[in-house]
This record gives sequence, structure tokens and C-alpha cells, in this order.
Amino acid sequence: MPYRPNPRRPLPVQLSALHLTGSIALGMWLGFLAIALTCWLLSRFLFSEQLAPVAQAVQELAKPPAAVQVQPDIPAQSLLFEQYEENLRKNEQQARLDQARSSSRNQSNPKCQFWLQQDQTAPSEKSRANVLQFCD
Repeated sequence: MPYRPNPRRPLPVQLSALHLTGSIALGMWLGFLAIALTCWLLSRFLFSEQLAPVAQAVQELAKPPAAVQVQPDIPAQSLLFEQYEENLRKNEQQARLDQARSSSRNQSNPKCQFWLQQDQTAPSEKSRANVLQFCD
């Protein structure tokens, strides 16, 4: 008996380009939703204990800062005056540093040059104090 292949019957399936594009878009959207839902569920169940300190820190940062309480024996004007004096002192110190940097006499002083460079690259209270000590 000779082998006879079955004649193929054409399937009567017709898809338009619009239906095909819509089906692909719907499949991608549903896949994205499934991945997002899975990640959300995993984060809720697996990482809830590990992320609790982070969530607490975020909540604390979201709270407005507590109001500064003025001590009853120190009036508010006294605090403002102290801040004013502190700002004056800082401005005076900055002016003296700027004057030391721009002075031509300090160009020949190696200690002054060293501390000016230190204060420029890594400013600190020590470097500022030494600039004011060694520079004119």
C-alpha cells in the first residue's frame, strides 16, 4: 500500500492588522500588570519587616520640625541679638580672611601661603585661625 499524504485543508482564520495589533497591545499591557502586581505583592510580604525602619525614618522626615522652644528666662530678643553678634563675628572673620588672601605682603610669607592654601582646599576652624595668626 503506497503512502498517501493527507491533503491539507486550509483553516478559515482571518485576522485583520487592527485585531492583531490590539491583541498584542492587550497582551503586553496584561503582562506588565501581572509583573507589577507580583513585585508589589513580593515587596509587601517579603520586605515589609526589612523596610520597617526605612518607612519609619521616612515618616519622621515627613513630619514638620518641632518648634524651637524659647526658655522662659531668656527673652527672644536676647537670642536674636546673640545670632546678630555671631553673624557679625563671622562676617568680620571672613573679611579678614579675604584681606589676607589679597594682600601683596603675604605673597612672600611661606607660612601664610601654606595656611591660605589649606584654608582654600579644606576649610576648618584651625586653618582659619592659622591664616589670621600668620598673615597680616
